Amino acid sequence: MEIQIAVAKVTKFGSLESGDSVEIIERPNGGLSVVMCDGQTSGREAKMISGMVVRKVIGLIADGIRDGAAARAASDLLYTERNGQYSVYLNILSADLQSGTIVLSRNNPTPIFVAQDNHIECLTGESQPIGTARNIRPLISEITLTPGTTVVMYTDGIANAGLNISGLGLDICTALEAVMDEENPSADRIADSILGQAIRLDLGKPQDDMTIAVLRIAAAGKDQIRRLSVRLPVPPSQDE
Repeated sequence: MEIQIAVAKVTKFGSLESGDSVEIIERPNGGLSVVMCDGQTSGREAKMISGMVVRKVIGLIADGIRDGAAARAASDLLYTERNGQYSVYLNILSADLQSGTIVLSRNNPTPIFVAQDNHIECLTGESQPIGTARNIRPLISEITLTPGTTVVMYTDGIANAGLNISGLGLDICTALEAVMDEENPSADRIADSILGQAIRLDLGKPQDDMTIAVLRIAAAGKDQIRRLSVRLPVPPSQDE
């Protein structure tokens, strides 16, 4: 069995800083976690706040703290730092080898999609952004970690793509179905496909920061080598 994780993101058109922050961390007892935070605006302040939240969460997970408790602690930190005047959306997606499960922790109204055995489920439900009160709890779902499972989570820039231009948004379920019809698509392929469709709906000029994270459980890897690949486009003004 092999855990694949892919993250793809783009900054709001005209903005130099993304308010979305995302990090991947290896869990102390085996597995991987993706922590994704969506600031409520774009730009430097949103980046600073979302980055602070993500760093807090990954630090706690690295210390062995459970995902739900890490999310609550990050919420308390943000509440204290900003006097309850600033909220962010937070997702934690974990492949936990110790429990043999995929754990989905959500303080975000944007749903998470889970594909298994040619069936796609949309996980929704009331959830509250963090930072506006103490001890805000995430909405947690847990599924068995089995080959063939694919989980897709994303920020509201993707969910709202196209709405301000044509009034027609992205149907994530249909987009995921289309790419899953391909023969054994990789996590990278799924993330790039959905993000690409969102950007096209905004006519190539994203109206908000967009981030997507895909976790896919493959039946087996081709070897025992661990790999991490990152691509960071550098704006021309910084590449001279």
